[in-house]
Amino acid sequence: MSTANPFRTGNRRAGALLPTLIILVVAIVALLLFTNVWTDRLWFNNLNFPTVWSTQFWTRVGLFLAFGVVGALIVVGNIWIAFRVRPKIRAQGPNSELVQRYRELLESRLVLVLVIVGILVGLFAGTSALAQVQTFLAWRSKVPFGVKDSTFGLDASFFVFDYPWWRYLVSSLGALLFTAVVATVISHFILGALKLNLRRVDGSTPAAQAHVSVLVGLLVLTGAVSAWLDRYGFQLDSSGLFTGVTYTDAQASITASLVLSIIGALCAVFFFANAFLRRWIVPITALVLMLVSAIILSGIYPAIVQQFTVRPNEPDKEGPYITKHIEATRAAYGIDKVEITDYSARTEATAGQLRSDAEALPGIRLIDPAVVSPTFDQLQQVRGYYSFPKQLDVDRYVLDNTENDSVVAVRELDVTNIPDRSWNNLHTAYTHGYGMVIAHGNQRGPNGEPVWMSYNMPVDGQIKDYEPRIYFGESHREYSIVGGPQGGVNYEIDAANSSYTYEGVGGVPIGNWFNRLLYAIKYGDINILLSERVNQDSRIIYDRTPRERVQAAAPWLTLDSNSYPAVVEGRVVWVVDGYTTSDSYPNSQRVSLAQAIDDSQTDPSLVPTDTVNYMRNSVKAVVDAYDGTVTLYEWDAQDPVLKTWEKAYPGTVQPRDRIPAALMSHLRYPEDLFKVQREMLARYHVSDPNVWFQNNDLWEIPRDPVAQNNQKETPYYLSIRWPSVQGQPAIPAAFSQTSVFVPRGRQNLAAYMAVNAEATSPDYGKIRILRMADNRQIDGPGQTFNAMKTNEAVATRLRQYLNQGAAAVTYGNLLTLPVGGGLLYVQPVYTQAQGSTGAYPVLTFVMVRFGEHVGIGETLQEALDQVFAGDAGAQTGEQKTTSGNTQTGQTPGTQLGQLSPEASAKLRESQTLFTEADQALKNGDLGTYQTKTNQARDALNEAIKLMGG
Repeated sequence: MSTANPFRTGNRRAGALLPTLIILVVAIVALLLFTNVWTDRLWFNNLNFPTVWSTQFWTRVGLFLAFGVVGALIVVGNIWIAFRVRPKIRAQGPNSELVQRYRELLESRLVLVLVIVGILVGLFAGTSALAQVQTFLAWRSKVPFGVKDSTFGLDASFFVFDYPWWRYLVSSLGALLFTAVVATVISHFILGALKLNLRRVDGSTPAAQAHVSVLVGLLVLTGAVSAWLDRYGFQLDSSGLFTGVTYTDAQASITASLVLSIIGALCAVFFFANAFLRRWIVPITALVLMLVSAIILSGIYPAIVQQFTVRPNEPDKEGPYITKHIEATRAAYGIDKVEITDYSARTEATAGQLRSDAEALPGIRLIDPAVVSPTFDQLQQVRGYYSFPKQLDVDRYVLDNTENDSVVAVRELDVTNIPDRSWNNLHTAYTHGYGMVIAHGNQRGPNGEPVWMSYNMPVDGQIKDYEPRIYFGESHREYSIVGGPQGGVNYEIDAANSSYTYEGVGGVPIGNWFNRLLYAIKYGDINILLSERVNQDSRIIYDRTPRERVQAAAPWLTLDSNSYPAVVEGRVVWVVDGYTTSDSYPNSQRVSLAQAIDDSQTDPSLVPTDTVNYMRNSVKAVVDAYDGTVTLYEWDAQDPVLKTWEKAYPGTVQPRDRIPAALMSHLRYPEDLFKVQREMLARYHVSDPNVWFQNNDLWEIPRDPVAQNNQKETPYYLSIRWPSVQGQPAIPAAFSQTSVFVPRGRQNLAAYMAVNAEATSPDYGKIRILRMADNRQIDGPGQTFNAMKTNEAVATRLRQYLNQGAAAVTYGNLLTLPVGGGLLYVQPVYTQAQGSTGAYPVLTFVMVRFGEHVGIGETLQEALDQVFAGDAGAQTGEQKTTSGNTQTGQTPGTQLGQLSPEASAKLRESQTLFTEADQALKNGDLGTYQTKTNQARDALNEAIKLMGG
């Protein structure tokens, strides 16, 4: 009769199941890792930046292995040494039985224990090192700044590139040595070589004591090196009056760190000596004295110096250090050459006052990119599955040899509005947006709508000869599978109900089964394998936003929060400004980018969150909207940080002289850099250390009076003419970025700031500031907005809209220009019909203010003439047009100021009729609207004939 255990087979099966599951899990994880690594490689190859992928990949592998292996060897090696020097005689004592069990376990499973500990420590150390790829590459490829710090006389590159890497090395070594000490003590205790007794160490073997002594000595020596590095860290310390070395740091803290480093080294020597002497009282006493010294030297002594030497004489003591700090901060943010001049702004308005500023008036943008997105949607969306961003962009286009301020947007695909969101529709049919919409910035149609330069599908207008399909943009995040054999079926939805097949090089080829399988795994989507629309010529497009692609191509860049589109050489491209930044520039004030950049019109999700104290716009990046090609152009070729990254990633950045002229005309001074610079200039416009210390000349950025979120007013791009100041000649009108300051805690204007934003200008990047005179108050944006809204003439014109009328009022951007010897505020006013789903904002009025004088008109010209005694003295180049065709602002054959009485009468008649037509439209009387519009056009045509047109 058999006595076999009926459960034995089941036990064997259960025992085999666990290893099988482990192997299966490891295989799945390995497959997923391989999939991510290999698809990343394919994507970077298609992006044409394979060296970026290979440099990062092999650097990560090298750092992981180096730190992982070294970390594992340090800890495992010391456990093995403890095992080798273990006593042969088993320990006896009250806990000896428990200790013996652990010893037997360790002795019988030594290899397994060493492997497990080595793997865990190696993974921890190696994974920690993965985050230091950029730090290592910067250290390895560093380029000198040629600027020495004011305390140690070291090149700034030491603080920017060397210091972070050495800091990481020392901290990592300290963590590994601490782990090794703990592991070694536990091992010696388990093996019976170390007796842990608070009163004595008798019974511990000499080998164990020597081993622990050396390890602790190395740990203390690491602390001494850390204290030595602390000396340089005071150049980056933000805990005091400012970021950098203060009087207390220079006279007490730096010396204290040096003394502590020496004490630490001596303490380590005592521990090393204890390996032979084995008298623990000596090194332990030295360690206690070192800790006490650290408290006295790093805490108490600097506090005494600060309290009894600095505080009673702080302005005098800190003065020289404040001066060095101001100089370093200005250099780090590129504001050391700002031109600040006093400006005694006029407030009286007289006839003809703007005659000398005639060239600047046509550059006043009336179409607000923050308001007219719904207008673009209603008039140019064309299909429900297209959309425009909520915040449009500003650019310039040259038409008929004249530069035109413009508001631009890309018509992008909005997948949330696709009629049927099936897999085929989402990934193979609705694959791209279509065309750019470009409107004049200072023109409007007969009903207040924009006047288009480029519009409709297919593209029409004065700018229409370009590839209109948008495969890479800011809103489309789904992957698309595109492309196919020539003559095959076109699956992609295109303009005018037509279909299309992608012909570009963007996207990873997935014509072979291997790549299809990898991407099916990557996206967890079996349709990529099964769909018949995926063929031998198919490509998969993903990671489509300009910022994603530029960040991948240049992981060392901090990117501007706003990318903008432009038509360049027959292509739509996205322009992305890239910054080289650091938080380790010596003695420079640190600032939070999120705090400095965020304002009333910024998307918080796109604002970088870094804290920096050095910033340069070193790269202009371009992303082709059709094929996703990324091109990086060096912009600030003198920037040592850029040079460092060019060494780390050779061949990735193109020289500046390769920028096409057509692209150069669309480049501009970047927004985020300007915002950071104005944030710093609010305090660092002063050079006198006493004034800086007393904080009695602080500026701040005013709150946006139009926005409801109480956030800072955004800067504006405008073409401005810099006025003649203090005997200096006026500077011709140039495309600029502008902002204003108010005094801290007040609302009147303190200063007007502008930077030349025209990339083709030799003056590009020149920052100028007009500082308001103290003897006359100039109202700031908030005061001006309130004064304009409450003005009797304005209130009368807007009453029908504000008192729950048929249309609501939206106030546009409040622009500020230095003209007429003073400051002119200009603000468009939009109205939008209520109760209609198809309503959109239209430009109805323009308000202006100069000094205490306020005007409002249907045109900027009308409002200016009201303010300046009936004649501003210059033409705005803006008029209310009669069709969607572009108007130049000049009446054919005759200047507007030279009209005959008959022509003037007809123009006034046409303007009155257009006004009546607008009112009829607001009232919903379409018949009267059409009649008045036709009459107005007839009157305008007669006026043109009378003027010789």
